[in-house]
Amino acid sequence: MPPQRKAERITDLSQLKAFTNPLRMRLYRLLHAIGTATASQLAEQVGEMPSLVSYHVRKLAEHGFVTEASAQSTDGRERWWRVATEDGWGFRDSDFADTPEGAATVGAVTRSLVDARVAQYRAYLDQTAAWGAAWTDAAFSSESMLELSPDELAEMGEEFDALVRRWRERGKAVSGIKDREHVSVHLYGFPFRP
Repeated sequence: MPPQRKAERITDLSQLKAFTNPLRMRLYRLLHAIGTATASQLAEQVGEMPSLVSYHVRKLAEHGFVTEASAQSTDGRERWWRVATEDGWGFRDSDFADTPEGAATVGAVTRSLVDARVAQYRAYLDQTAAWGAAWTDAAFSSESMLELSPDELAEMGEEFDALVRRWRERGKAVSGIKDREHVSVHLYGFPFRP
């Protein structure tokens, strides 16, 4: 059964702190990509001990980021996990900016996310020859410089979210098509001064 919850906005600092651990971030992203897995399977993917991975997956579950995928289990001994929602989670800096601990946590989680995304993109760049022309021609990287108000930037973010949801649903509806791969799309919208 697919995840049922909608994207969650994190407003609790202890919940956001769950992602200050880089291994938890990595496990969450891996589960999001592969769908379901046991702690042992995840441990193989990340090169860690199953007991350590199991501990961190349970911590993610405590905070509502992952949940058991009980339909996958063939016996009572193995626990299968999946993300709680395919739409993921988000947070607003302003929900945590009122304390030094909150601001530091937002900074740590945001940097960890950016580092993971950059590493993923660099890995793709290192492997472009192996993907072939169809994939490398389809891949894109884009930067635009606009003049927007905070409300307009927020509206654009909502439109991007809707677009991604539409393409996610399309990908699920059209199963069995050859040449399907996981595709990562990174979009950033932030103010800057030249």
